[in-house]
Amino acid sequence: MPDRLSALDASFLYLEDGTTPMYVGEIAVFRAPRAGLDYDGLVALIEQRLSLVPRYRQKVVQVPGRLARPVWADDPEFDVTYHVRRSALPKPGNEEQLHDLVARLMSRPLDHTRPLWETYLVEGLARNRVAVITKTHNAVVDGIGAVELGQVILDVSAAPRPAGDTVWMPQPEPSPAQLVLDAMAEVVQRPGELVENVRSAVSDAASTVRKVAGAVSGVLSAVRTAARPAPGSPLNVRISNQRRYCVARTRLEDYRAVRHAHGGTINDVVLATVSGALRNWLLSRGEAVTSRTTIRAMVPLSVRDSSTDGVGSKVQAYLVDLPVGEPNPVVRLHHISHAMRAHKESGQSVAADALVRVGGIAPPTLHALGARAASSFSRRIFNVVITNVPGPQVPLYALGAKMIETFPVVPLAKNQALSIGVTSYDGGVYFGLNADRDAMSDVDVVAGMVRESLEELVATVSA
Repeated sequence: MPDRLSALDASFLYLEDGTTPMYVGEIAVFRAPRAGLDYDGLVALIEQRLSLVPRYRQKVVQVPGRLARPVWADDPEFDVTYHVRRSALPKPGNEEQLHDLVARLMSRPLDHTRPLWETYLVEGLARNRVAVITKTHNAVVDGIGAVELGQVILDVSAAPRPAGDTVWMPQPEPSPAQLVLDAMAEVVQRPGELVENVRSAVSDAASTVRKVAGAVSGVLSAVRTAARPAPGSPLNVRISNQRRYCVARTRLEDYRAVRHAHGGTINDVVLATVSGALRNWLLSRGEAVTSRTTIRAMVPLSVRDSSTDGVGSKVQAYLVDLPVGEPNPVVRLHHISHAMRAHKESGQSVAADALVRVGGIAPPTLHALGARAASSFSRRIFNVVITNVPGPQVPLYALGAKMIETFPVVPLAKNQALSIGVTSYDGGVYFGLNADRDAMSDVDVVAGMVRESLEELVATVSA
């Protein structure tokens, strides 16, 4: 039988348009060794390890007449040098230039006749640094064999692990006639499938998303919350096809200190930090902020998969009303901890230390799954997506180059002007803010306020 896209994977392709490309990205910044992390070495490394991510050699093939969902097929003309590209900033490249490059790369469409990913080696950064930017379509990270390319090029020591099998023989691409025959065979088994496929592909992809929402994200944490539309917010406007991107750097020890003093989880402290930043951002814009003002966040969280004995790559999306109208940072934290307690008490919650030990699960993968979970719900019920993924607290390397920081890029949904990804790594907590270029010209202000909001929380520890 053909390797057919799931209904959810197909929906990401059908719903995609010029303003909402469904790409998840990561920026990994390395301190280059004396020998250098060069383009030829990166191409060779990726080519060696593509066997660990076979989906990255496959493309999407449409079925004639849209009689069935598309299938994955090996790309017989796969060219790794097309997907692994080289870029450079004018020396000495600064962060603003890197972030502008990220925004432009994430705004460009992928070629749907080829495997749906790209990787860029960015040279010219100041202080002997290089960056690797990965860009992957959400349909590729399917949540079953979910492994993202950015994680397989990393090693736990400066000495790379042994190379895998680099010999690859593509399977023949199915002919149009074979695709039709396979589709008709499935129709015989499931007669309603044909009508559903044609309707989804032509005019009703949104219904596909609603129908399969439970496939990734389970149930909403609070039905009463979901029943109410999200509050009005400048975060929900018509967006363009261009992006802005900026980052914020914080230290994990600060979140631990706040948690130790006031209770809750590290994730609660992260959400309280974002709440304070969004509160100050609204005030800086002259928006009306009262004691009852909230911003509703869609927060994808990793949970235990009941079909396995251990921790599975399952993500549930929780709605949390961030109390941005509350001026007291500790009270904001307690509000959020109370709202998230139902998740912790469900028995499905996955602790951060358990999550980072699971093979095949890494921050880029879970950010992708989180974005998929959020995309499964109507954007009318939340204002912003916040994905927070714990990463390893030990250094990682690529070709001997130490990764010194990493930032996620979470895609925007339709009429969503901002998404926030958070990754912890080696003692740091790194925020990536992806925003619409027109609606969020001041996204750098939000990034600065993230740091200020955390400082406000930390000040309560010693007070």
